Amino acid sequence: MLSPDFLRTKFAAALPYNAYVATGSADQQASWRRFHEKVRLAEPQRAVIKAFQRRLNVLVSSGMWCGDCVQQVPMLDHIAVENPEFVQLRLVDRDQHADLAEQVRICGGLRVPTVIFLNEDFDFIGLYGDQTLSRFRAKAARSLGASCPLPGADVPPDEIAATLQDWVDQFERAHLLVRLSAKLRERHGD
Repeated sequence: MLSPDFLRTKFAAALPYNAYVATGSADQQASWRRFHEKVRLAEPQRAVIKAFQRRLNVLVSSGMWCGDCVQQVPMLDHIAVENPEFVQLRLVDRDQHADLAEQVRICGGLRVPTVIFLNEDFDFIGLYGDQTLSRFRAKAARSLGASCPLPGADVPPDEIAATLQDWVDQFERAHLLVRLSAKLRERHGD
């Protein structure tokens, strides 16, 4: 069970985005930086994120070596940077925190990235991960047909935009859950 105490401990041991990326090899860091530079939030997405009024603690189980992490976790950083007061993003290496990874298996596997949304008390809100719906659709179109993508192939801009929107939607969903929480509304008097 993902208890608030366990999650709080994991969050405290986790690293902010830039510190996490710095743990990778020079090649890994360069890949993460290159993809980070491709991500651009649209103004409506920025407005949604800037309107958050409740703290979200976002804990990510990731791997510097993981291609899906390289192509999604930088998006999470862009979201967090838009509202640092209410979006706290932290990352852990899946293999170094196997006790967490084991508890958040997706489809029976130790998938990454796995994003765990928590409220201000580190209560579990929800889990989302491996890939967003847009990434699954794009991957299925490439992999289930007559051809397969080359490893390290560029991600088309429309896929980046759609995946980013998927992530913004998940953050908004988590925020609305905490914003409408009776416990937190009573605590904050709103």
